Amino acid sequence: MNFDRRKAIVEAAEKSFAHFGYKATTMDQVAKMANVGKGTIYTFFKNKEELFDEIISSLLHEMKVEADRVFDESAPFFENAHRALYKILEYRKKHHLTIKIFQESHDLGTPAVQAVVHKIEQMIIEYIKGKIETAIEKGEITPCDPEITAFIILKLYFSLVFDWEKHHTPLSKEEIANLFERYLLKGLSAN
Repeated sequence: MNFDRRKAIVEAAEKSFAHFGYKATTMDQVAKMANVGKGTIYTFFKNKEELFDEIISSLLHEMKVEADRVFDESAPFFENAHRALYKILEYRKKHHLTIKIFQESHDLGTPAVQAVVHKIEQMIIEYIKGKIETAIEKGEITPCDPEITAFIILKLYFSLVFDWEKHHTPLSKEEIANLFERYLLKGLSAN
């Protein structure tokens, strides 16, 4: 019974955050959407921040699962990195809550939401960093600073997937893979 109420509260809160944003969501709205008393929410969560954190933790886990699902241990590092990143960013682009989070962070600069955006980016960087460390150990890529390299890879992907399409026709998955390989694997050298 308690599990069902808790689940209903989390689902209602996620819908509210996705629809109204973090700042505009109230515990009263969540209670009404979950069909519980406001006090019931506080038996499970201290405040809105804790409830939001619960949802974000679940979201981060789902993003990792999506990335792992397309990762193939027998494929080359850059192919895997492309597939995993594309899947994570595709998830971010299609999931209503992540869309609202990034929109609110950009438009309103809500501190709690900006912290979540940072948390999402850090999770992705840590994920890529781990894959880079494994690729270095296997001798697939030359030794480098895994964290800086993960940061560059993520920012390149963000730019190709989100920033480019603001003023251009969106790039296909294959075009992004080709650009990723060209700039990170081959570089700009004519040799």
